Amino acid sequence: MKILHTEWSDDLGGQEKRVLAEAIGMQNRGHHVAIACREHAKLLPEAKKVGIECITLPFSSSFDIVTMIKLYRYIKAMKFDIVNTHSGKDSWVGGIAARLAGVPALVRTRHINIPLKRNLLNFIHYLPLSFITCGDTMRENLIQNCGFPEDKVVSIPTGVEDRFFKVVRTTELKKSLFNLPTDSIVISNVGVLRGVKGHEVTLKAVKKVVAEIPQVLFLFAGDGPKKNSLLKLSTELGITKHVVFAGFIKDVTTVFAISDVSVLSSHSEGIPQSILQSMAAGVPVAATKVGGVPEVIEDEKTGLLIPPNDHDALSAAIIRLINNPALYNYLSSNAREFVLKNHSIEVMLDKTESLYKALMCNTR
Repeated sequence: MKILHTEWSDDLGGQEKRVLAEAIGMQNRGHHVAIACREHAKLLPEAKKVGIECITLPFSSSFDIVTMIKLYRYIKAMKFDIVNTHSGKDSWVGGIAARLAGVPALVRTRHINIPLKRNLLNFIHYLPLSFITCGDTMRENLIQNCGFPEDKVVSIPTGVEDRFFKVVRTTELKKSLFNLPTDSIVISNVGVLRGVKGHEVTLKAVKKVVAEIPQVLFLFAGDGPKKNSLLKLSTELGITKHVVFAGFIKDVTTVFAISDVSVLSSHSEGIPQSILQSMAAGVPVAATKVGGVPEVIEDEKTGLLIPPNDHDALSAAIIRLINNPALYNYLSSNAREFVLKNHSIEVMLDKTESLYKALMCNTR
């Protein structure tokens, strides 16, 4: 098959990494894969590095006519079988261009659990043959609350790459890579620094944890628009010496290699890759009970669930994990086994490839 992914986002968070993983996986399976993205997208150099064909376009708005025309011509010239869109703006531009170009199968992947309005003004939501969600909760949301046809929405959770199952936990990397004391206990929060991720909740949990366990350090791995406000908040809370903002980490396996506990304090989520990656690496997780998180975190079995926007509950969960080795090891073992069985990269690729092939068969 000839597959084109479109992506408007310039970040390199869970969504963009999934696009890249799908592209690499499908290319390795013998399909021709290309990505259309913006010139400054962090996804671009990563895709080029592994030999994925890329085209850069402005994607300046949902009705960017220039991008639409160029994308239409590219799709026609390359004779793509599948166009898979991802973000809002590229789903409009890419969806219209794909339909005008007569692409056999238009697919949209929905990565976040925010409702979509399916009406005549949002006619773009009627164009795809299929919608992929990153979890069952997101699928049910589109069907039950947004009016999407049940037979057009498919749940395909994001897969975890093999390298996360091979992470070796080591204290030496704390000093050599992150300049942290080797005897520190590291609580990591991995994700783009944007509002929906709720990093401020983690910051507000710091004082209570440090009061109980003084050698704890909180490591924030990621960059984004909320960085300055989070830095300001850490100063206001008087916790700067207990917090490290490491910025964008290219190889996030290094973060899990030094982490003792991984946390997620998001206000809304699909199924976050950082949590699955942490589970695969053997790092126990405390995460907010939002979106698709309960699909992978079974409370007290594969991790600990906490209410959203509750820093007291988060601090209590962190303290409990660190002070209870039996619980720590029980959750770590169960979580790793769960991800290996249900959320490997191969499982994701198998389901995606099967969907694409079924759509192709139905259009012939």
